[in-house]
Amino acid sequence: MQIEQFFSPGGTGGKARIAVFMSGSGTNAEALLEYERRGEPVAFETVLIVTDAPETSRARVLAGRCGLPLAELDIRAFYRERGETAIALTTPRRRRLREEWTEALRALVAPYRIDFAVLAGFVPLCNITRDYPCLNVHPGDLTVEENGRRILAGLHFKPVETAILKGFPALRSSVILAQPFEGKGEAEMDSGPVLGVSAPMAVGLEGCSVEQLAAVAAARRQAPYRDLLREVAAANLERLKFAGDHVVLPRVVDEFAAGRFGRRDGQLCYRKADCSWIPVRTVEYSAGKAEPVTV
Repeated sequence: MQIEQFFSPGGTGGKARIAVFMSGSGTNAEALLEYERRGEPVAFETVLIVTDAPETSRARVLAGRCGLPLAELDIRAFYRERGETAIALTTPRRRRLREEWTEALRALVAPYRIDFAVLAGFVPLCNITRDYPCLNVHPGDLTVEENGRRILAGLHFKPVETAILKGFPALRSSVILAQPFEGKGEAEMDSGPVLGVSAPMAVGLEGCSVEQLAAVAAARRQAPYRDLLREVAAANLERLKFAGDHVVLPRVVDEFAAGRFGRRDGQLCYRKADCSWIPVRTVEYSAGKAEPVTV
């Protein structure tokens, strides 16, 4: 069976046109834009920044600084205008509104003719993943499984807290090919092929023991949590942005745009520098180096 490339750059020599989606501070988006503009050849061109949170994110700042078009569609305002006070996909009506919001988002993005999207800290689940490839950066090593389940999946602090409580000595960031979702999206979250992971970053327990932090977790009653475990997780998450996200995301985007990822019979494959394809679990990225993790 032949390799099915996730993205093929074709023979025109042109760069892949990408849109960067962001919801918050935009540090991952900023790292990607800086990588693109560092003066070395890259296989992609950012043509659009997209945000669901125009009033609270840094999307306007980054778009203005880089001279890029900006597409804004405030998801919370969209829901409020239709009588909903929350955006969680917990009711059929909110899920229908998510479909409507996604259709409106598609209309904003369509004129830019993008080849694929980069979800650089983009919070709302939406099925633009059906339209073109969407690369998503995640603060956990999604190759780690127990009984066939990715145990470091989940939003926000959850992957880091899970790794800490399980006594893992190191953390990694992952970049996955995000998948379309159904219903609440729980089954599909963080389920796509793991294209790349960062090199391991040592966990910092901030002077605590795993046992102490486990006791804090056991005493939790109702979110949001403002406790010692959350403080330790937040410190590690901040370090992981720089040691993990900012290393692996730009590199995977660049190699994805160059057509170096695909699959054969459901197995993730990576194209080496000599143009041969090999089956891999993922690729580990460190400074100046990409190391395939073979099956």
